[in-house]
Amino acid sequence: MRARNAVLQALHLFKALDPRVSVNEVIAFLYAAENEGLTVQEVATVARLTQSTASRSLRALGPRGSEWSQPPALGLLEAYLNPDDGRSHVIQLTEKGRDLRDRLDAIIRQSVTIAPDRTSRAA
Repeated sequence: MRARNAVLQALHLFKALDPRVSVNEVIAFLYAAENEGLTVQEVATVARLTQSTASRSLRALGPRGSEWSQPPALGLLEAYLNPDDGRSHVIQLTEKGRDLRDRLDAIIRQSVTIAPDRTSRAA
């Protein structure tokens, strides 16, 4: 049996936050974590999502109780009005989001290539 690889470990971290988390939400978070300060439209562009899908995905990662957020409101990032145009939102990680990003970075740094055990195959 193969061990859990870095991608699976990362997905399990997200699922532990909320079992309803979607692939689009994971993708949106990863792009926001790599590029803090992007607008929703910029996340949509780099993630190859429609603007509405990117917006919904990012809102699901926002803090509970925020007018901008929507369920499951995981509290991983916040959105601020863009000071350059006032119509778009700039995305920043929360402390919880930075902690998750750091945990994901640690998983990636510790990852090893998974190769099948060729000695267990019948000749």
